Amino acid sequence: MSATTHRQTSRRPATATAPTTGKATHGVPNWLVVLLAVASGMTVANLYYAQPLLSSLSNVFHISTATAGGLITLTQVGYVLGMLFLVPLGDRLEKRNLITALLTVTTLALVAAGLATSFPMLLIAALISGATSVVAQILVPFAASLAPDHARGRIVGRVMSGLLTGILLSRTLSSLVSDLAGWRAVFLGSAVLMAVLAVALRAALPQHAPTTAIPYHHVLRSTVRLVRTHPVLLRRGLYQAAMFGAFSAFWTTVSFVLTGPYFHYSSIGVGVFALVGAAGAAIAPFAGHWADRKLARPMTGAAFAVAVLSFALAGLGRHSIVLIGLAAILIDMAVQTTLILGQHTIYQLDPAARARLNSAFIAIFFAGGAAGSELGSVVYHSGGWTALTVLGAALPLIALLYWTTEHRAQTRATR
Repeated sequence: MSATTHRQTSRRPATATAPTTGKATHGVPNWLVVLLAVASGMTVANLYYAQPLLSSLSNVFHISTATAGGLITLTQVGYVLGMLFLVPLGDRLEKRNLITALLTVTTLALVAAGLATSFPMLLIAALISGATSVVAQILVPFAASLAPDHARGRIVGRVMSGLLTGILLSRTLSSLVSDLAGWRAVFLGSAVLMAVLAVALRAALPQHAPTTAIPYHHVLRSTVRLVRTHPVLLRRGLYQAAMFGAFSAFWTTVSFVLTGPYFHYSSIGVGVFALVGAAGAAIAPFAGHWADRKLARPMTGAAFAVAVLSFALAGLGRHSIVLIGLAAILIDMAVQTTLILGQHTIYQLDPAARARLNSAFIAIFFAGGAAGSELGSVVYHSGGWTALTVLGAALPLIALLYWTTEHRAQTRATR
């Protein structure tokens, strides 16, 4: 966004006065950082609860496992739509009211999913809940706005660790709940959590004034303009699209491997395996620290290399749960590292447009995630686990090759 456009569109700077009670970490109360992390994890988990349920859903609705896998893809498509059309409102509307409204719709959509009497009804509910679960991506720039410049990476890293832990633990929780009370309890239970979360955030979050007064359709157009104005935004989005595509391909198909003829895991076993991947969330605070130390570029390249290695391990260890588990940890660590480094980078581009910057960034890479889920299912069912790991390694390898052009692109931009 140009300086002229910014002067025309900005109404006043964001005002977010964090409560002063509680022990502060770098100017932000610890309890508020924890709440934002937990809330981010709880909302984004809605995108992944269905992954361990695909076999059960295919039996209940008498559909193939490939058709059931479309539920994951459609949920992520909903998330992309929410990123494009809802998250930019974080710059246009008061954030606390927006968060409350979105969580209310999420609650209703999850109730509909839990009461679904047909697969199309479940798909529609998943699309809506996926779109409104973008609350997580409103909370992350909210945290960035509260944080001082010198500690932004660390605070965003802590909030993102909660978000990423929610992604990884969602599968375990879903498996356990469905085994004890059935698949409907997963969605209905999440609806209760969303309702509680709406009340808690409404009470705890400070007011955060809009940063622009331009009409909604201009907000959407300005989001597209940001992608053109800031080449690094598109580059970082494409980096993460490749990484999240590989991540989604792995986690969408690994349950078929674990429940298959070699391992014979139950749904609970698959959920327990997901706990192994959750260990990768430990990297998030370190990634934030690297970002604050201006190590984003070298650590991004290292993360791409680790992702390629992790899929090589997964392919070589297709009959070894230890190697597959190690691969899951490394994949999650690599994806989380590039995500946090990417968000820290784009938040520096325009402080008054962080919601729109985040919207474009997440929409780009979640499109990659949706494509990875769908392509991963197709590749796995046509070529098996070996073909899937080749696909998974190819995506971060392409990103790594693209990364080697970054310095040349920056040099041309400064001429």
